[in-house]
Amino acid sequence: MKTKGQLEAEISEAMTRFEKEYMGRGPTETITYLVEDMVLVRLQGVLTPAEKQLVSGAGVPRGTMLVKQMRTELVEGARMLLEAVIKGITHC
Repeated sequence: MKTKGQLEAEISEAMTRFEKEYMGRGPTETITYLVEDMVLVRLQGVLTPAEKQLVSGAGVPRGTMLVKQMRTELVEGARMLLEAVIKGITHC
């Protein structure tokens, strides 16, 4: 049986791989926390240069909302894939 740390590391690797393959750019840092029956994954450095421009407010007042909405739609579209990845690692 894998330790909590091993599971967290494996999930972090899988999420980094997902970001690179599905979203087109991997995070600079991925940290996973297993807390009771929850899996929390924190990604840093995932925005593309174009998304960073939108978020910075460079002439686009709704930039942050647009980037958040787009990324939410992309992740929701991959929900079944992500669930399968997590189930494959955790067996839950």
